[in-house]
Amino acid sequence: MNANHSIKLTSLSSKGGCGCKIGPADLKQVIAGLPPVERNPDLLVGIETSDDAGVFRISDDTALVQTVDFFTPIVDDPYSFGQIAAANAISDIYAMGGKPLTVLNIVAFPIATLDKSILTDILRGAADKVKEAGATLVGGHSIDDKEPKFGLAVTGLIHPDRVKTNAGAQPGDKLILTKPIGVGIMTTSIKKELLSEEEVKRVTNVMAALNKTSAEIMNRYDAHACTDVTGFGLMGHALEMAKGSGVGIVIVNESVPKLPRVRELAESGCVPGGTKNNFKHIEQDVTFPAAMDQIDQWILCDAVTSGGLLIAVAAEQAESMLGELQQAGVEANIIGEATSAHAGQIRVV
Repeated sequence: MNANHSIKLTSLSSKGGCGCKIGPADLKQVIAGLPPVERNPDLLVGIETSDDAGVFRISDDTALVQTVDFFTPIVDDPYSFGQIAAANAISDIYAMGGKPLTVLNIVAFPIATLDKSILTDILRGAADKVKEAGATLVGGHSIDDKEPKFGLAVTGLIHPDRVKTNAGAQPGDKLILTKPIGVGIMTTSIKKELLSEEEVKRVTNVMAALNKTSAEIMNRYDAHACTDVTGFGLMGHALEMAKGSGVGIVIVNESVPKLPRVRELAESGCVPGGTKNNFKHIEQDVTFPAAMDQIDQWILCDAVTSGGLLIAVAAEQAESMLGELQQAGVEANIIGEATSAHAGQIRVV
């Protein structure tokens, strides 16, 4: 990190990280007004299932995985912001079971009013994360904008027969989550200066961590579906999996890993607007326990930036996969299962 920058990047935008996303309900209305996409037989994954990336077959044994993601600052340190933005964008490739190949930087920056070294540090953080992922930076595009934004367009490779989507979960599958939730509440608390330096470091490390190890381990098992948990929150992305797969999903609240102090910070008013919008979007399709209060419901809907993978894996392999993930240092846990009952809906217990 570079401690020489006095500017607080999070003060330059009203929303941060994946909390900037247009909400799922609004996005659905926008897309509904578009003409149907002409179907190409080589388009293996398109927009139909709200998946993490598109997949296009270019030969019998090779397909391209393509995604793009960018957002406003989620932390104040420029280098960390670059790392988080890069990890978040690359995560979509991992969620499809692919391997990242090339990246393009996407930059919006107030070049006349902010020190240019801030942008240098953002790009440096991203470059280090891209290198860690084993991908190659091939260029990018920048615009002058009063509100900083940064992200990546990423292209990956995968065998057409090994694509993971969010629409393949089967009844009986166990659901594994590979990172704790509560990021939106924690980063809102950063803007309000309510976190200690150690707490800021903790949530920063969670967001900056690549899902590379999780994806590599997942690909050694019979994983039927996968998505990464980001702006629509755990409930939003799990609901997309339930609807896309035609299964019901049961989530065990006590088993969901959460960052420290999330409940306390939420009670103090640090629940971002994106989290509340996520709740409104899913509440008709999610049944919460009668004893669960609004705060705990919001936490399960919290808008995550650069979250973990949500993996649906055959039940008989779940414990083995979990053990391998945890042995590799991944903060994973089995948080629920897919069922044949109540297809397209979630029940929290």
